Amino acid sequence: QVQLVESGGGLVQAGGSLRLSCAASGRTFSRYAMGWFRQAPGKEREFVAAILWSAGITYYADSVKGRFTISRDKAKNTVYLQMNSLKFEDTAVYYCAAAVRLTRVTVLSAYDYWGQGTQVTVSS
Repeated sequence: QVQLVESGGGLVQAGGSLRLSCAASGRTFSRYAMGWFRQAPGKEREFVAAILWSAGITYYADSVKGRFTISRDKAKNTVYLQMNSLKFEDTAVYYCAAAVRLTRVTVLSAYDYWGQGTQVTVSS
């Protein structure tokens, strides 16, 4: 079984930065894709960013491209989401997820394991 634990959320002013972490355990992740999704109140969960664990190839939603960076530390089995130039509309619960298959990694249904989420609130 895979366990994913997010941390790093909080309250930040618009224009500020936060770094989210997702500590993964329970499996070797050499052939996984890791993703970040978010869900704002009253909205569906949406894709934010993903990374192929082995190759390091990254994917981003258009809404965060140029502001967010996803990365991974293989030694620590941890995925990060560096969020800069935060906007009010980035406010959401952010979820880390792991996918066994490396296809359609921008799609929510491709992911097999999920963390509990961490709240990010951006004040305007």
